[in-house]
Amino acid sequence: MTGDDGTTGPNAARRDEAVVVPGSEAARRDEAAELLAALDAPQWRPPRVTPLDRRLAVDRDSVERGLASLVLTVIELLRQLMERQALRRVELGDLTDEQIERIGVTLMALEEQMTGLREHFGLAPEDLNLDLGPLGPLLPTD
Repeated sequence: MTGDDGTTGPNAARRDEAVVVPGSEAARRDEAAELLAALDAPQWRPPRVTPLDRRLAVDRDSVERGLASLVLTVIELLRQLMERQALRRVELGDLTDEQIERIGVTLMALEEQMTGLREHFGLAPEDLNLDLGPLGPLLPTD
């Protein structure tokens, strides 16, 4: 017999025949299939996935609430960082009384807006604090 690659003899490979290399993954699969056949076990086949199975069943309200929660979490994180920075600058004496007053009024207004937005979307302050696993919560709980 002559193979497609020009080799001759009983071990000549044809292009339409698969060559299984001993110890390869294909050989292990063949061994597993042979073992299953010997045990009269039904052969496992991966489930057929259609494009409709890949879609998520979500409703508009849950998507809106989830997105609002994410955006408000980022805003709350930035608000708390700005507040800490402002307190640090006040303690260092870097700001005039007018600047301190403006920063205080601005931070209070931002906190009021955040409260209103949380109420609008039905979120509690705890809903904005992501659990980062071993790192702990994203926002300080003090």
